[in-house]
Amino acid sequence: MAKRLYDDACGTAHALELIGERWGLLVMRELMLGARRFNELRADLPGISANVLTQRLEGLEARLLVVRRRLPPPASVQVYELTQWGYEAEPLIQMLGRWAARSPWHDPTLPISGVSVMLSFRTMLDPARIGDLDIRAGFVFGDMTYAAHLSAQGFDVARGPVEGCDIVFTGSPHALAGAVYGGVPLEALADQDLLVAEGDPALLARFCGLFPLPPKVQLPPE
Repeated sequence: MAKRLYDDACGTAHALELIGERWGLLVMRELMLGARRFNELRADLPGISANVLTQRLEGLEARLLVVRRRLPPPASVQVYELTQWGYEAEPLIQMLGRWAARSPWHDPTLPISGVSVMLSFRTMLDPARIGDLDIRAGFVFGDMTYAAHLSAQGFDVARGPVEGCDIVFTGSPHALAGAVYGGVPLEALADQDLLVAEGDPALLARFCGLFPLPPKVQLPPE
């Protein structure tokens, strides 16, 4: 358990004791789409040190939220994975993300990981804009590939090959976020070698318009 407790019976207080340490919830976020290696986690959390990441993983393991296991040959490497209870925290991460996106101080230009972008799509998807759309979308971020099924039932995404997808985005998660949330034209990102979008142009444009951000809280007039 956390070194400092709140001495408060409220479930919110206990939740903070479980995952309230700096980086704790972000480590869990990075595991929401499946098991990952230590170096993969550190690469997608550029502000964390190896020592702190080790501490957070050990703490989450002690709190029954993360497990360590070794992949079978030929990989034979250690990975970290959420427990079933750990995976149940996804709605919490989604609601926090949607709530915080309304902040006037939220900076969407900061770095973002592939997992974070995928989870944000699952969070921000507007069912009213989907209509009869039923497609498979692929995402290639370096060595990591994700395949998603997008339909009226939602945005179902998992790590996997992108072959056979109707549209495929290859490049930087940050660039993809810029296209979807910042309105940066896909052609401009391609010209800068930041993101390549393959598929029907109309379908690509429609995809980028499915994830509206919530309205910002207005600052009081000066």
